Amino acid sequence: MSARPTATSEPGGTGAQTDHLATEEALRRATVRVAATVPRSEVNGPGVRFVLWVQGCPLRCPGCWNPDTWDPRCGQAVPAAELLERILATDGIEGITLSGGEPFAQAEALSPLAAAVRRAGLSVFAFTGYPLRRLRRPAQRTLLSLCDVVVAGPFVARQRGWDHPWRGSANQRIHFLTDRYGPRDVPAERAFELHEQPDGSLLLTGFPPEPEWLIVGFR
Repeated sequence: MSARPTATSEPGGTGAQTDHLATEEALRRATVRVAATVPRSEVNGPGVRFVLWVQGCPLRCPGCWNPDTWDPRCGQAVPAAELLERILATDGIEGITLSGGEPFAQAEALSPLAAAVRRAGLSVFAFTGYPLRRLRRPAQRTLLSLCDVVVAGPFVARQRGWDHPWRGSANQRIHFLTDRYGPRDVPAERAFELHEQPDGSLLLTGFPPEPEWLIVGFR
């Protein structure tokens, strides 16, 4: 006799509805510490993406491009539901990119946001300074399960290269976790963008081709 399927195994069943409601409640409760956002970027993963830099990083890799995102006391506390509204209001995007800072240090808050983004048909791309094997906490594993692509590994200044798309140093690895993307989606060359911020400052994001573009405070 075959095993009786559980309620969660049937899409749209009671278990699925309960999971959805639990995720919605978690989204309403979650607050993300944010360093910066850019609503439309083409250099932080495949396609046009809404980029979210979180604030706070316990790794603090020497030579990091974004040392201003290390201190978890800085930045702004933004409700995850508000971030979702901004994301879904941005037309023509492929998905979101989580950067930082260290996104997996805020896995509890980012998981319900990522789940809602995936339900909306968008993709999730994340950068982390941790190798995947070190993402062990339940919330980190949950966030990892919601990602389509993860670029993982600490930034190592002596392995910095100028010919590694999506990677700051050669030791970092690109992991394709779903079949939505693959090696064919990795650009042939590094690229970067400049974005004007609300206060008039310029934010550099992406992967500049030469060291002189690495200006402290730009991402």
